Amino acid sequence: MDILALEAKNANVADAEKKPTPKPKAKQPKKAKRIVYFEVEILDLKTKEKLLLLDKVGVRVKEKVGITLVFNTKSLRDEEVLQTLPVGTTASFYFSDLGPQLTWGTVFLAESVGPLVLYLMFYFRLPFIYSPKYDFTSSKHWVVHLACMCHSFHYIKRILETLFVHRISHGTMPLRNIFKNCGYYWCSAAWMAYYINHPLYTTPLYGQQQVNAGLYIFLFCQVGNFSIHVVLRNLKQPGSKVKKIPYPTRNPFTWIFWLVSCPNYTYELGSWIGFTVMTQCVPVALFTLVAFIQMTVWAKGKHRSYLKEFRDYPTLRSSILPFIV
Repeated sequence: MDILALEAKNANVADAEKKPTPKPKAKQPKKAKRIVYFEVEILDLKTKEKLLLLDKVGVRVKEKVGITLVFNTKSLRDEEVLQTLPVGTTASFYFSDLGPQLTWGTVFLAESVGPLVLYLMFYFRLPFIYSPKYDFTSSKHWVVHLACMCHSFHYIKRILETLFVHRISHGTMPLRNIFKNCGYYWCSAAWMAYYINHPLYTTPLYGQQQVNAGLYIFLFCQVGNFSIHVVLRNLKQPGSKVKKIPYPTRNPFTWIFWLVSCPNYTYELGSWIGFTVMTQCVPVALFTLVAFIQMTVWAKGKHRSYLKEFRDYPTLRSSILPFIV
């Protein structure tokens, strides 16, 4: 019996050896990516002298450099790809030296820290600002203290939003811009602070009712501005530059998106209008007017960008003021 079992086992082993081993499936060759080659001619921005001729180039513009397709025009964006540019097989690029750069976040922080510190210097009436007899004195008007709290709250909010809320898609800006931007914000803050905290400052014409009305407008718009910034943050993934259409959420402060493309500017304008009503100060009113003009320019540019990029963009929306601008 053992001999028969052994023979049967050997027979099974032999049959198994005769069976052909399955061949591994051949891997499907990967599809070759379509490569588009360009002939790139590099010219000096000023002299237009040919610096270099590159043959068979297929590269992506990855860094913040001054590269343009047309002489003396806006530089290409970081995410631009050669294959998507309006060029044929031969392209001419103009390179320019953009000089020292700063991140947008750094500029935003400088714009906010300066006004915050300068205003407090006037509020505490440091020496060499007013007459020596007023050094380190305090105003007798409650609205002056309220204005300081509101102004400080506004810029502290901006600093915290820059650090923890905003997702800045732009990479850098020229170093010279920080002097222009900071000069505007810092000088404006010092100008309005000088008059609001002046020992001879007069309170608003309609008294506490006018102060309260301005305060309510200011606080309402500050909450609205923060709400819009949260919505815009949630539209972007970290490191992404993909643009999406912002829509209202359950937060009532975001419902203005039905009528306006840039409600963050709308609420910002409302905040300064409220601050103007509360303080009844001419420098604040002039700052609000200039800010409105500048924000309208920014809002119109962004509104045009939305209309250009999205065919289904809501047509009812205006740039900054519903049904007006």
